[in-house]
Amino acid sequence: MEFNLQPQKADTTVFEGEGGGYYAWTAANTPVVAEAVIGAGKLVLKPQGFALPHYADASKIGYVIQGTCTVGLISAESDNPQEKVVIINKGDAIPCPNGTISWWFNGGDSDLTIIFLGETTQSYTPGQFDYLLLTGAVGMLRGFSTELISNAFGLSHDHSKQLVESQSNVLIIKIDDHLPEKSNYKKQEDVIDLNAMFEQGGSSSVEITSRDSPLVDGIGLSPKLVRLEPETVLGPYYSTAHQIIYVTKGGGRVQIAGLNGARVLEEFVEEGHLVVVPKFFVAALMATDEGLECFCVSTSPRPLSMEIGAAYKALSSSVVKVALNVSPDLVKNFKSEI
Repeated sequence: MEFNLQPQKADTTVFEGEGGGYYAWTAANTPVVAEAVIGAGKLVLKPQGFALPHYADASKIGYVIQGTCTVGLISAESDNPQEKVVIINKGDAIPCPNGTISWWFNGGDSDLTIIFLGETTQSYTPGQFDYLLLTGAVGMLRGFSTELISNAFGLSHDHSKQLVESQSNVLIIKIDDHLPEKSNYKKQEDVIDLNAMFEQGGSSSVEITSRDSPLVDGIGLSPKLVRLEPETVLGPYYSTAHQIIYVTKGGGRVQIAGLNGARVLEEFVEEGHLVVVPKFFVAALMATDEGLECFCVSTSPRPLSMEIGAAYKALSSSVVKVALNVSPDLVKNFKSEI
């Protein structure tokens, strides 16, 4: 299969209003999202911006690029649904399983930006997260008759109409009300603090798999944070799962080698660019003089990856000499420098 791997910025404004906007990558301009059956979207909430309660047909992981957000979550797996309220900040990753009801509120003084990356194998629209809203102009209750609503919820005819029709806005609104501002659950039960884990790791990247967190195992996706110092390199490496890379800061060069060793991509990327690396393709990132930061998601809860340099270092010198057809001195120098 051939992939069009050109880096792309969000190409579609799904919604934009006083409270903020939601932007997406679509198959029309980023065909790889459909080819690899992945999805990507960006939520921007202005101060007092509120994303109406909704659920989606695909699992994804949200990563806070800037700001602070109050999130309400209701799991579809529970027999006795309870609303969890959590506070997420810059550097936090929050798994969002398909079918989970959520709302998002920016009670701060500055804009909030969250990038969502995930897989769309169960989506109605390949390469896209389809959202279904509980309320608003496209709320799901509008698909039912007033008589049915009255009988289902024990309401009068007038109250049933108010319940369904009073909220006429779509997706994101700006509100004056004060929503819950404190978590009622421990944050670590629902959120992965990638920023803290990165600082503890002491390397250029940190990836959280099902070995590290039950949250990852439950959603079937793995988050990864990459931070490269100016003019440093990550890779070349490969993974057993598709990787979705979103540039959150800085810039750099991305090279990807595919089947038969062909270079299938060599492009400069900057903040806002999305790049997909197909499974088993070999990728490398090199930062510019301003450094490079990326949030990545793998389409597996436990992807396996291998640095090509580490593989060469693990091979015996005699095998490397024969395989590369080079001198013993070059092999010795090569292995010592890895």
